[in-house]
Amino acid sequence: MPVLFLIVTVDLIGFGIVIPLLPFFGEHFDASPAQIGLLMATYSAAQFLSAPFWGQLSDRIGRRPVLLWTMAGAFCAYLWLGHSESLLSLFLARAFGGFMAGNISTAFAYVADVTTEKTRAKGMGLIGAAFSIGFILGPAIGGVLAGSDPLTADYRSPSYAAAALSLLALVLGFVMLRESVPAEQRAKASAASRPSRLRTLFKALSVPGVRMLILMSFLATLAFAGLESTFAMWSRRQFGWGPEQNGYLFTLIGFIAALVQGGLMGRLSAWVGIERLIVGGAVVLALGLIAVPFCDSVPMLVAVMTVCGLGFSVMTPAMNTAISLRGASGVQGGLMGVTRSATTLSRMIGPVVAGGAFGFIGLNAPYIAGAGIMALVAIIGLTSLSKRPETEA
Repeated sequence: MPVLFLIVTVDLIGFGIVIPLLPFFGEHFDASPAQIGLLMATYSAAQFLSAPFWGQLSDRIGRRPVLLWTMAGAFCAYLWLGHSESLLSLFLARAFGGFMAGNISTAFAYVADVTTEKTRAKGMGLIGAAFSIGFILGPAIGGVLAGSDPLTADYRSPSYAAAALSLLALVLGFVMLRESVPAEQRAKASAASRPSRLRTLFKALSVPGVRMLILMSFLATLAFAGLESTFAMWSRRQFGWGPEQNGYLFTLIGFIAALVQGGLMGRLSAWVGIERLIVGGAVVLALGLIAVPFCDSVPMLVAVMTVCGLGFSVMTPAMNTAISLRGASGVQGGLMGVTRSATTLSRMIGPVVAGGAFGFIGLNAPYIAGAGIMALVAIIGLTSLSKRPETEA
């Protein structure tokens, strides 16, 4: 587990490095806001399509080779990104990187292989901590390497730094990572038939109370993805910010997520309850989004983005917990898989819709619309979550 934690952390720092960079890189090639939204969605779309492939392949040939091949692919994707000389090349590099990023499901499967039922929560928590560290350190590193001036920003050095980190993760994995799936189990997996994603979806959605929660999770991620994908363009127009300032702000959001999900979530859920956390998080995120257009100073903007990060960081684990509580042990995997598919799908749609709204309606349109979506989520939560599920009785 410590080896996997180190590998995933290094890999995700590399991913976080390019977050504050991409919108500026796209505008460097004269991309419109709508095109930048598509660029931001490309990675998630490829990840959505590749995750089942990598997961099933790892069952048949083992986790270690899949993790090594995908880390090598991530290294190539970041090099490609750094060498991009056109918008088309940028799109292709991100699509290839997203395809290789489908290995996250393999990392979670590795944790399940090497832990017991008693230690699994701790193991999954370690991978969650790796995500948080990646999103704290990555944007700050990428922002510093790119610079603060959007007109003279260095778009290549952050990509090469991410490539170097992926290469380091590959070397660590090659030297230290052991296979977690026995040969006989891999042979059985190769011979077994796989249930279709559609069948898994219908089985998960038949669980009482789950449909509405997955819809709420989809809508919340849609609104937040719209904020993430357009904020760099907004801050450039409103405050003249470049990658460095945006990197620091995304680092702040990552720190908030780590603080809430790593230490405060258990206390908050025991204090106010999961259902109230979902509704409260939706209200907080709605208030933060509606306040973004009114920010006229950096301190106010930092405060408002802190509110947005807090609202989303509370909602996400609360909704996952509520979904899990509504399912029996035999459908937990399907429930979590469908939930992850729904949120990945929203990360595909959100940037596209938000980028189009930003370009064709106005730069504040994604945040006003996002606030409306979150108000709807809060209303749905108030009306549908007031009754505790029978499985909790």
